[in-house]
Amino acid sequence: MANLQITGILEKMTGKDKDYRYMATSDLLNELNKETFKADTDLEIKLSNIVLQQLDDVAGDVSGLAVKCLAPLVKKVSEARVVEMTNKLCDKLLNGKDQHRDIASIALKTIVCEVTTQSLAQSILVSLPPQLIKGITSPGMSTEIKCECLDILCDVLHKFGNLMATDHELLLNALLSQLNSNQASVRKKTVSCIASLASSLSDDLLAKATIEVVRNLRSKGVKPEMTRTNIQMIGALSRAVGYRFGPHLGDTVPVLINYCTSASENDEELREYSLQALESFLLRCPRDISSYCDEILHLALEYLSYDPNFTDNMEEDTDEESHEEEEDDESANEYTDDEDVSWKVRRAAAKCLAALIVSRPELLSKLYEEACPKLIDRFKEREENVKMDVFNTFIELLRQTGNVTKGQIDINESRQVCVFPRWLLKQEVPKIVKSINRQLREKSIKTKVGAFSVLKELVVVLPDCLAEHIGSLIPGIEKALNDKSSTSNLKIEALIFTRLVLASHSPSVFHPHIKALSSPVLSAVGERYYKVTAEALRVCGELVRIVRPNIQGLGFNFTPYVHPIYNAIMSRLTNQDQDQEVKECAISCMGLVISTFGDNLRAELPACLPVLVDRMGNEITRLTAVKAFAVIAASPLRIDLSCVLAHVIAELTAFLRKANRALRQATLGTLNSLIVAYGDKIGSSAYEVIIVELSTLISDSDLHMTALALELCCTLMADRRSSPNVGLAVRNKVLSQALTLIKSSLLQGQALLALQNFFAALVYSANTSFDTLLDCLLASAKPSPQSGGVAKQALYSIAQCVAVLCLAAGDQKCSSTVKMLTEILKDDSSTNSAKQHLALLCLGEIGRRKDLSSHVHIETIIIESFQSPFEEIKSAASYALGNIAVGNLSKYLPFILDQIDNQQKKQYLLLHSLKEVIVRQSVDKAEFQDSSVEKILKLLFNHCESEEEGVRNVVAECLGKIALIEPAKLVPALKVRTTSAAAFTRATVVIAVKYSIVERPEKIDEIIYPEISSFLLLIKDHDRHVRRAAVLALSTFAHNKPNLIKGLLPELLPLLYDQTVVKKELIRTVDLGPFKHIVDDGLELRKAAFECVDTLLDSCLDQVNPSSFIVPYLKSGLDDHYDVKMPCHLILSKLADKCPSAVLAVLDSLVDPLQKTINFKPKQDAVKQEVDRNEDMIRSALRAIAALNHISGGDCSLRFKSLMSEISRSPTLWDKYYSIRNE
Repeated sequence: MANLQITGILEKMTGKDKDYRYMATSDLLNELNKETFKADTDLEIKLSNIVLQQLDDVAGDVSGLAVKCLAPLVKKVSEARVVEMTNKLCDKLLNGKDQHRDIASIALKTIVCEVTTQSLAQSILVSLPPQLIKGITSPGMSTEIKCECLDILCDVLHKFGNLMATDHELLLNALLSQLNSNQASVRKKTVSCIASLASSLSDDLLAKATIEVVRNLRSKGVKPEMTRTNIQMIGALSRAVGYRFGPHLGDTVPVLINYCTSASENDEELREYSLQALESFLLRCPRDISSYCDEILHLALEYLSYDPNFTDNMEEDTDEESHEEEEDDESANEYTDDEDVSWKVRRAAAKCLAALIVSRPELLSKLYEEACPKLIDRFKEREENVKMDVFNTFIELLRQTGNVTKGQIDINESRQVCVFPRWLLKQEVPKIVKSINRQLREKSIKTKVGAFSVLKELVVVLPDCLAEHIGSLIPGIEKALNDKSSTSNLKIEALIFTRLVLASHSPSVFHPHIKALSSPVLSAVGERYYKVTAEALRVCGELVRIVRPNIQGLGFNFTPYVHPIYNAIMSRLTNQDQDQEVKECAISCMGLVISTFGDNLRAELPACLPVLVDRMGNEITRLTAVKAFAVIAASPLRIDLSCVLAHVIAELTAFLRKANRALRQATLGTLNSLIVAYGDKIGSSAYEVIIVELSTLISDSDLHMTALALELCCTLMADRRSSPNVGLAVRNKVLSQALTLIKSSLLQGQALLALQNFFAALVYSANTSFDTLLDCLLASAKPSPQSGGVAKQALYSIAQCVAVLCLAAGDQKCSSTVKMLTEILKDDSSTNSAKQHLALLCLGEIGRRKDLSSHVHIETIIIESFQSPFEEIKSAASYALGNIAVGNLSKYLPFILDQIDNQQKKQYLLLHSLKEVIVRQSVDKAEFQDSSVEKILKLLFNHCESEEEGVRNVVAECLGKIALIEPAKLVPALKVRTTSAAAFTRATVVIAVKYSIVERPEKIDEIIYPEISSFLLLIKDHDRHVRRAAVLALSTFAHNKPNLIKGLLPELLPLLYDQTVVKKELIRTVDLGPFKHIVDDGLELRKAAFECVDTLLDSCLDQVNPSSFIVPYLKSGLDDHYDVKMPCHLILSKLADKCPSAVLAVLDSLVDPLQKTINFKPKQDAVKQEVDRNEDMIRSALRAIAALNHISGGDCSLRFKSLMSEISRSPTLWDKYYSIRNE
């Protein structure tokens, strides 16, 4: 049936009437597009002939439709037909009439585009390229034919370049010959054609192409336009093949630099193309270009101000004020010249400089000295597009400064004054502001937007740098917001900048300028475009904070601004039909206004508070409204909320039932603030309802929510006015939940603290007896028949709650509890180990908080438990002993030290007790007596060489934590021992240093700074334990205090990289009788070294030269043992994100190890553990591959392309990859 229909259509397609032909062709297109369409051989021949015939139809719209028919037709007919159509079209293109040439070309492009199967592609490639080459190279072919053929060939190469490897040389020779064509259009298309071919060429042919181009460049007497084409060719090659161009830079860079400097006066394009090629080298071949960076920097800076036809005779430093009058004349003496294209050179130079900044973080300080002043000076550029590029380049410089110095506080600036990029930037701020102010007076909107982007980035990188310059910037902001000609885009940029400045500087800086600032901002609140309004409201929020930074409002009269701000926001708040973003901003802003100015707005509150309550009822704005009430409740002004309080509490209580987690979280916080501030106005009936709702939120599945709920519960109980019913409700509803929660092994942090406070509050509110609570707590530790024993973590939680409970109940209850616990320990039936375990932990927790020396012999009772057969009881006893000593150092510390000396067998446990004491002291910043420090040190240093690793680790931790308390004594003592003959001692002191470097600033930082190298340089020690200790210490420094080690990294990094290499001498074979077992002693060290590099990439990126690390070190790590591969995959993902160009440069060589890893199959008899490990390994490798796949330009690597296609062909791998990509 369908075939009959088609035959009918085909007859009409050859009719005389063009409208008939058009309709019939359209019908054919619809038929071909149907899924069900099938054609037999005869019909195929008819179809393909008639579609080709229609291409030549005199009516343009018919031939246009015929081209569209080709797309589905290629997919529906046999290969032979497609090849036949291709050949006919080629013939038409090369030998047909002029008017049919265009359509034949479009038809061929359509066919190339629609070919999807490899077999069809190969059939077409037999005949198509030779005919295209003939069209390109035959003498006598017109320029138009050449251009069409080059276009089609470019498409073919782009899509099927890899399938044509046999023809590559032939194609390359044909195309290279066309670079010398006299027609500019032919040369231009040849360039893109060779670039498409290059990405699939072998290295040898790529070298051949490059050598040919460089030879053309070097030969004398070539026409300038040919030279330009060859330079464009080099840029295009490097963009197409990326890092593979690296080996040829030695030939090309000097030639390009030479052309740039020696080109004739008016040959701007030559300079532009040279700079563009250099830019592409910087981004694509970072490894090989590094030796030329200085030259390129000077070249880019020189051409940044290249303007031969224009002398800048305006006096640079005319007084700021005199500008106002001359503004209109300035445009009159603007120099314009349509012929002048020198701006292209300046633009290329700016982009080249930006590439240098982005790809070379290690040159940052140098860039500040050389490039920064020049860039600031060029803000005065007269060509607007170039000016935008100068701004963008400067923004890149600022961003790079932010990246490199992320999270670093400039400690001891005096020492490193001249090297910190931030410090260097600070020196330039006055110049930047002066230059930008000049730009803010320009007429052009685009310029002003660019200027604000620069300022915005500056404030992000150096938050408080504009304090002295606010006055000079205000007119620019005012003008941007008030000017009639300003666009909304400019207003938004100006407002964002204003908000950032207000947020990052101290309020007093702005007080002289509030009047000038507030009126334009408030008028912006009334703008029609919602984005401007929303941004203006955010600025208002900051403005409110600044106008009255504290309740006294000292030194600045804020009252004139209260009502204007309130009215502007109120008009937005009451308006219903506006964008959600505006609604939310208005609500938050009103919350701030009420909490800051509430005492001046008493008359207005009854009007605006109900509006906020109303917004709580709307699903879209309720979260914002809840947060606004939290701000109001926390206000020190005690705002009068009587008109809405009951309604608000009722709404909030209902929100605790909602599914939206963020809403529940905000609600708990707001309720807490309201009850603290207005508890006397809220009835206890409301409290009871809240408690019932609360109890459902307490579980270990959401600890953050649990902590908030328990805090609110404590607030409710702490309120003296709450009735007995409240306590009853807590006991019935919340207590049972709390006792379930305490058994959870996940409980920690804020939730655990909240739980402790909850038990204390229960005792204080005196509606639950202490004894009942204590019994409940101790009972919760009993192993139940259903769930077995209680988790170890849970026992610690219970013990802490018991201790808090005892302290809350007073001395008498406390001592009776201690007696009961010691009785449990004396009753030495070893059957009840869980009970003893808990008793020891409870004694420890109570002893830490309260001096237990009144209980005689408690220490000997605890020491008895050191004999227990159970490991966990021994460790609980050592924990208890240490914590009791914290309660009374003078009595128990000498006892512990004495025992360590005399009891050889119990040494490890006693050292753990000592560690508890020291760690607690270092956290609480308490002091030891000198005599006891001497004793402790002597004892610890005696145990440095212990054979047991456990003992050495405890000793190291003790030394590290004492160093926090007594740095002046310990640093020299540790340093002396770095040269000790015993390897274990050297390792122990380095690990001790590791423990003494914590995240918060400490006294030790200043003292250890000059001595760090003597510890970290043990990374080249001959003993592997010492080397590993040094690597771990370096890791901790890099994570917690990167600034202390930056100066040492140039020396340390090569040594660290050396630790990542497999050392043959550390691999030994152990003979186990029936079989031999290979042991690699260097494995732990290699793993630690790679993990250290991973940390350094986060904190010291500007010091690590990624190119020299990736090959050979990371590459060998990717091929190493399972434990080493995992951190290597993480490093690779991180580098792909932070230094993509360095990774691209060696992508090919990284594919093999990754490919091996994802294709590895465990042996048939492998145990489940090995199979799982291998699964983790494959997922980890795929994660790295996904990160590599994000890099733009990754398609330059053929091997990576084929790896990706291999993954997509394997269903199991693809599923894993797909799930990882969507994580």
